Amino acid sequence: MNEPKQVAEKAAVEVAASSVAYNVNDYYIVYQDGRIYAFDDFKVYQGFLDLGETTFRFTRIGAGPKGETVVFGLRKADKKKPMESGVLNLYDGKAKEVSVGFYGEVVEDGRVYVFSEWADLQSFIKVGEATFRYTDIGAGAKGETLVYVLNKSNKKKNPVELMAAYKAKRM
Repeated sequence: MNEPKQVAEKAAVEVAASSVAYNVNDYYIVYQDGRIYAFDDFKVYQGFLDLGETTFRFTRIGAGPKGETVVFGLRKADKKKPMESGVLNLYDGKAKEVSVGFYGEVVEDGRVYVFSEWADLQSFIKVGEATFRYTDIGAGAKGETLVYVLNKSNKKKNPVELMAAYKAKRM
């Protein structure tokens, strides 16, 4: 009697359980020891910063722009299907739905670059420098210099919201 409905509900539950959440609202990169480490999950990223390793990872040897090895830190949910993860799709430029409210960090040479827009982070990766920025020396969680990356639309504003977002991640 209700058999078709139960079959449909069961199929929907199986699809939902097997699908991996596609996370593209935050992105983190660490340049360290000639490697590029990329993350789409703050908890995995923070674990890497604390321990220097990730539990689950996907590695591309020599795939960086200068031949670096790229290590993608994965969530447990992403480990079986890393090619469907947000971090790989962000890195490869395939992520289409980068959301409003984006947050990103790049750690390089004792500095933490903090981003509120995906386009600004992409530009930084290509150029290696932030044209517009607000620098806060020694204000990082471990005494690093924080560089809040700005753009033409917000270059004359104090990045209060971005500073609060950085602090909120650390509390």
